Amino acid sequence: MRIINLIENTEGVPGCAYAHGLSFYIETGTHRLLLDLGPSGETISNAEKLGIDLTTADTVILSHGHYDHSGGILPFAKLNPHAEIYMQQTAGGEYYADNGEKAGGDRYRYIGIDKKICELPQVRQIRGDYRIDDELELLTVKKQTHALPFTDKRLLIRQGDRYVRDYFEHEHFLVISERGRRILMSGCAHSGIPNILDAYRDRYGGAPHAVISGFHFMKKTEYKKEELWEIIDTARILTQYPTIFFTCHCTGVPAASVMKDIMGEQLRYVHSGEEVDISSEYVFVRQ
Repeated sequence: MRIINLIENTEGVPGCAYAHGLSFYIETGTHRLLLDLGPSGETISNAEKLGIDLTTADTVILSHGHYDHSGGILPFAKLNPHAEIYMQQTAGGEYYADNGEKAGGDRYRYIGIDKKICELPQVRQIRGDYRIDDELELLTVKKQTHALPFTDKRLLIRQGDRYVRDYFEHEHFLVISERGRRILMSGCAHSGIPNILDAYRDRYGGAPHAVISGFHFMKKTEYKKEELWEIIDTARILTQYPTIFFTCHCTGVPAASVMKDIMGEQLRYVHSGEEVDISSEYVFVRQ
C-alpha cells in the first residue's frame, strides 16, 4: 500500500504547493483512490510533480462537505471522468463558519462545496455506513461518547434565515483493509477522533493499525486553558491505543507539538507531498 499526501497546510516536499486543505492519494492491491482533493486545482499540479497519474484513479472519497477538501474535485473530474466519487447525501448542504460579531456583514462565511459537484454523473451519494468492496468501507459515527472538538462550535448549517450548529452527519471515514491490517483515514475528524475510534471498535472490534487524520484543533489565536486541556486529554486517550497516528492539516503545528510531547513516536506529522510508508512493522513518513 502507498499513501501520499498531495496537499496540506505545511511545506514538505520541495516544489509542492501547500495550502489550507487536504488530499491523500492511496494505492492498494486493487484500487487507486483519493481521499479528498484539497482546496483547488493545486492538488492536481502536486500530483503531477510527484509523478502520480490521476487518470488511473478509480475512486474518490469526499470525507465531508467543506471547500478545503473538495475544491479540486471539478478539475479532477475533467481530467478523470470515470472515477466514482463517494459522498454522504448531506455533504452538499449549506455549511458556514461564524467569524464572530466583530466581522459585521461578513460574519457568516460559506465553507461548503461547489454545488456543481453534486451534479456530476460519477457522484454516488450515500447514507450512513457503506461497503464499497473487500478493501474499502465507509464508516460513520452514530453516537457521541466524547465531546466534539471545541473548534466545531463556530461551524454551522444554514436553515432558511437561521444558523444552527453542525453535528457533521455529512462526515464519513475510510477504512482500508489489506493483508490483515486496517487503516482508518479521516479528513478533519470533526466528529472527534475518540468518537471515531469508538465507532471503529463497535464496527470492527479492536483498534486500527494506523490512523491518518486531521484532528481539528487549529486556531489563529492562543489556546484558552480549557482548550489546551482538551488537546492534552485527547492525546492521552490516543496513547491507550496500539495504533500509530499520522496527523496534518487542521490539527495545526502548535496542537500537534503538544500532542507529540505526550504521544512521542506514536504520533507523526505528514507535510505536503510526503509519503506514509506502512509496508512493514515500522511505520514512518518519508519525503
